[in-house]
Amino acid sequence: MPSLSQRTAGFTDSVIRRMTRISNQYGAVNLSQGFPDFEPPKEILNRLAEVTKEDFHQYSITWGAQNFREALARKHEHFSGQKIDPNSEIVVTCGSTEAMMAAMLSVTNAGDKVIVFSPFYENYGADTILSNAEPIYVPLIPPEFKFNPDVLEDAFKQHPKAIIVCNPSNPCGKVFTREELTIIADLAKKYDTFVITDEVYEHILYKPHEHVYMSTLPDMKERTILCNSLSKTYSITGWRLGYVVASPEIIDTVKKVHDFLTVGAAAPLQEAAVTGLNFGDEYYLDLQQKYTEKRDLFLKGLDTLKISHTVPEGAYYILLDISEFGYDDDLRFCEDLARLVGVGAVPGSSFFKEPENRYIRFHFAKKEDTLNEALNRLNDIRKKMPYHV
Repeated sequence: MPSLSQRTAGFTDSVIRRMTRISNQYGAVNLSQGFPDFEPPKEILNRLAEVTKEDFHQYSITWGAQNFREALARKHEHFSGQKIDPNSEIVVTCGSTEAMMAAMLSVTNAGDKVIVFSPFYENYGADTILSNAEPIYVPLIPPEFKFNPDVLEDAFKQHPKAIIVCNPSNPCGKVFTREELTIIADLAKKYDTFVITDEVYEHILYKPHEHVYMSTLPDMKERTILCNSLSKTYSITGWRLGYVVASPEIIDTVKKVHDFLTVGAAAPLQEAAVTGLNFGDEYYLDLQQKYTEKRDLFLKGLDTLKISHTVPEGAYYILLDISEFGYDDDLRFCEDLARLVGVGAVPGSSFFKEPENRYIRFHFAKKEDTLNEALNRLNDIRKKMPYHV
């Protein structure tokens, strides 16, 4: 037999998805994989039921149904203040995972370098490798997860083709300030670099933090490639509806990559999701309030248990410091946590390029009853988890 591709030789299966399987195996409360356990808005579900009886069962336009792209453009303009052309500046993809991959394949050539902040969502490193590019990792320093501008410029001096910015950030919940984004933008212009942004958590923010769109900064629209998704905003992670927003020149290439990757996103789901894209401001205010309440409930519970943790500024993830248990393998800790305590988490090492084993990631996109059950089980963590000291 001939040898297989070396491109994926260093890959493992997704640690996040693996921890879901382990959680299911032990009947653990799954706070690992970041999907909600509550229903999407009923208006979207009602429209989906109607769509099943209508004529939306064949391919839509490859780069997205016309009314879906128009609704995306209206929503983006409403929140960013930036007008975009639904016909030349948007491509609809199969989730933001494909959006990121299509963006990477559109701007990089083999051997190009791409800056990735660490910690990072696990797909980013894989995306660069699948694109035959080389990642340059720049640390976000705990617990505030700020970057050192000098270290960042040292990375830019290697003349990367792009930098990936997840804002708000998975896994650390960081929201980049306007000042931080301006530093990144100025370096991108100075070294002629694309900025690929992952903004899937744009509406999940905690006061006083605000979301700033990189593309709205001076002279940044032409070099910013925005990747986004409906998954988190409308609790429809399984629908796999994402999109890319960029200049017409970039979008022309993204269209080609997307066409040969997946042909197109699901036509009935696009039609149903238009309902959500047309929601008014009250929906997004309610969403922010809902997640603020979940965050506050979970943080208060962890504080009561005297478990050290980060405080997210956006998104719905918390990193717990497990140093007191003395494990030198955080994956083993998470496996023991699921088996002995009954709570599923993701080992933090899967998000860091640096050798880091002191964090695990929980998410709190869950019903209050689910979060309270997880906290009840964590009450016994020090009794049931072995110490390695």
